[in-house]
Amino acid sequence: MNTLYALAGLIAVLLLAYLLYALLNAEELE
Repeated sequence: MNTLYALAGLIAVLLLAYLLYALLNAEELE
């Protein structure tokens, strides 16, 4: 079950990083 939590945490971190990257890019484009 620990693997499941590790996978969920990894996905959450990747999603947060992607959202932050998209936000920064959106500001630079405008």
